[in-house]
Amino acid sequence: MASDQEILAGLAEIINTETGIEAEAVEPSKSFQEDLDIDSLSMMQIVVEAEDKFGVKIPDESVKDLRTVQDAVDFIKNAS
Repeated sequence: MASDQEILAGLAEIINTETGIEAEAVEPSKSFQEDLDIDSLSMMQIVVEAEDKFGVKIPDESVKDLRTVQDAVDFIKNAS
């Protein structure tokens, strides 16, 4: 099972690839929409990439609950 740091680093890499946001700017407390300015279309692509990278399934209805980077880290950790 991946650690929080490994999941965070993986998410930061995905977010950087999808949006161009620097990986260092992706911190657990950051909100995807307010702080990182990630729109719903980019978020869905990030979710698909995260599912592939971490071998988890993130149901569409759960995506709306992933407000912060930490929410995503926790979801992936609990789902793996």
